[in-house]
Amino acid sequence: MPQSIDLLAARVPRYTSYPTAPHFHGSVGARAFRGWLEELPKSTPLSAYLHIPFCDTLCWFCGCHTRVVNTYRPVEDYLGWLFREIDLVESAVGQSRPVTHIHWGGGSPTLLAPRDVLRLADKLRSTFDVDSNCEFSVEIDPRGLGDSTIAALASAGVTRASIGVQDCDPAVQRAVNRLQPFCVTQSAVDRLRRSGIESINIDLMYGLPHQTVTGVEQTVQAVLALEPQRLAVFGYAHVPGFKKHQQLIREEDLPRSEERLQQFEAARALLEASGYDPIGLDHFAKPTDALAIARRKGTLRRNFQGYTTDTSPALVGLGASSISALPQGYAQNIADVPAWREALGRSDFATARGIALSSEDRARREIIEELMCHLQTDVAAVAQRHGLPTSTFDAELAELQAYAREGFLSIEDRRVRVPTGARALVRVVSAAFDAYLRAGSAKHSMAV
Repeated sequence: MPQSIDLLAARVPRYTSYPTAPHFHGSVGARAFRGWLEELPKSTPLSAYLHIPFCDTLCWFCGCHTRVVNTYRPVEDYLGWLFREIDLVESAVGQSRPVTHIHWGGGSPTLLAPRDVLRLADKLRSTFDVDSNCEFSVEIDPRGLGDSTIAALASAGVTRASIGVQDCDPAVQRAVNRLQPFCVTQSAVDRLRRSGIESINIDLMYGLPHQTVTGVEQTVQAVLALEPQRLAVFGYAHVPGFKKHQQLIREEDLPRSEERLQQFEAARALLEASGYDPIGLDHFAKPTDALAIARRKGTLRRNFQGYTTDTSPALVGLGASSISALPQGYAQNIADVPAWREALGRSDFATARGIALSSEDRARREIIEELMCHLQTDVAAVAQRHGLPTSTFDAELAELQAYAREGFLSIEDRRVRVPTGARALVRVVSAAFDAYLRAGSAKHSMAV
């Protein structure tokens, strides 16, 4: 990869949405969100994301909205309010609305008691018309994962488990406060598969304190023995000004940007050599996995959960801090659990902020998503699809010419293509089409 332009340390968004969340504002509230839901055609299927913002320990690298609990009572209480929010959605979209994808994230959804795993799944199925082929994925912390919880997940209809590993080196684990012996991960994978949950995702990270290229390679080789269907190799986002607990990680222990790239490239090389297809920026999948098939068919999508086969035009976020992505725009719930609960207590949605999309926003979003998913986009064609002149983004293309001269991309007839060897920098290329980025003051993670 050419190095004469130092883009490795550029601070740019991850582009799981566009516009990105730092540019949401308070003019989108509960009334607007309800109106957006009510406007959805009756035939429009939903994708449902449920946020469980609790953990029993705090991982210092974490960028999620979560808090540590020492008793189960706050979790049980939260679940009751989550049921109320589900009822509010039903009141806006109507009964038996089709649901094609379900994702539980956190926090740690597996902190739920087995009986509550079943109660929550039953609530979704009794409220919505959950498709028989619905992909139902749950983020799993293998530490303390009991057989009764696994049995409940299987009975609830979970089809895919996403397991956080990050790194297998005990020194790295101690540095980020996530002690997880490999045997714990292996046991969780084995028991999940025996229960019938055969699709396994593994999440790894690079750029963590004390990580080395050799250590990352050893972690990848270890998890390859588990034969996951998918892997994600995320770059650690060190933003201690935003996530105060990250101040517990010593900056002098973090690898430099060049080392981060070497770690990612080492992981990528091993995964590709082992037969995994690269997916967009940082995902990998077996060629037979639905994600790899979607990439080949050109139907791959990207949302707040990362790369996905979910093509639903309406994603409804449930729970504190969750974000809904609807055709009209984005709406985010209040992040603070007591304030979220108070809003629901008024029999109203707990929408804190969001953004309505203009035609230009939609065009820029499509360009960025195509780049992030497929490493290429036809800028003129996208503009035309959104009723804009083909020259709308000529200024952005002119800006990208400097990158083209360095070999990071090619531009021909307003078609932009990022070579596979430069996929690690696709966020930087995408950022050229972000009209909000220059005007904003948000802090973002390094591009690589």
